[in-house]
Amino acid sequence: MISKFLSKLKSILFKSAATPETPLKQEKKAVKSAKTKTKTKNKAANSKKNIETLTTLPGVGAKSAKALYEAGFKTTKAVIAADEKDLLAVSGVGINLVKKLKKLK
Repeated sequence: MISKFLSKLKSILFKSAATPETPLKQEKKAVKSAKTKTKTKNKAANSKKNIETLTTLPGVGAKSAKALYEAGFKTTKAVIAADEKDLLAVSGVGINLVKKLKKLK
């Protein structure tokens, strides 16, 4: 507890001693932040599209599609080509859904 207090105290004391940022550094940070936000938005849009694509598989709803996507199955081909054991390991995917998917092969 004392060590946490001391580390917090050090961070407060030495924060004021830091050199102020130049306008160029501030501008670079702003540009980098904007690029990161754009990448995050693109990734979110791509993941949403991929999840919607997974719902085109028979028996796969929104929740199952999201679970499959988060488990690493990004495309419908990946789901169809996957082993039964791998699919059953995904939460929300049962034996009946696996049977429907294996009929697609």
